[in-house]
Amino acid sequence: MLRRILGALVVVLCFTFTSIDAIAQEVVHALTGTIKSIDPDRKTITIFTDKGSEDTFHCLTNLQTKLVFDKKIRADAKAADTFKELGYVIVFYFGSSDVRTAVALRSLGSGPFTSGAGTVVRFDARAHSVSIKDESGAVQSFKITGDTVAETGVGVLDGSKFHSNEGDRVRVVAKAEDGSPAALFINAM
Repeated sequence: MLRRILGALVVVLCFTFTSIDAIAQEVVHALTGTIKSIDPDRKTITIFTDKGSEDTFHCLTNLQTKLVFDKKIRADAKAADTFKELGYVIVFYFGSSDVRTAVALRSLGSGPFTSGAGTVVRFDARAHSVSIKDESGAVQSFKITGDTVAETGVGVLDGSKFHSNEGDRVRVVAKAEDGSPAALFINAM
């Protein structure tokens, strides 16, 4: 009887510590914008976001911070504290709107870029494409490639893991590739 109670207690403690460890992980999100400035002394990066605000992000300095961050995306991005390029980027961060910590950035290169926001009218996982209808009723289609990053309610995902349903609202940033727009960033709203 005592062994059963001790065994049950060990199981409960294991679940408790596992839950505490899971809570301590920071979920990484993403947004797009243009870098205004990089301050290496203060370890901050200021971004003009696509939403029209100017936000300052603190660079991640504690490398022991546990992150929920897609491994493929992380490998294709550069650590925030070493990023030096100005231009249009995807910022990978965690935190609230008041205090955000930039984990990594990905330069999107030179444009021209297109963007569209609207309602999904077709999502084709096999063809790797999404079509959206904007407020004017125009339909735009975008290829989803290996470079596509998707921001969802559960954090940032590799574009190959992104899924959407008809009627979902999304915002897409794309670049023309071989004559058709390739999604670089999809934000599920």
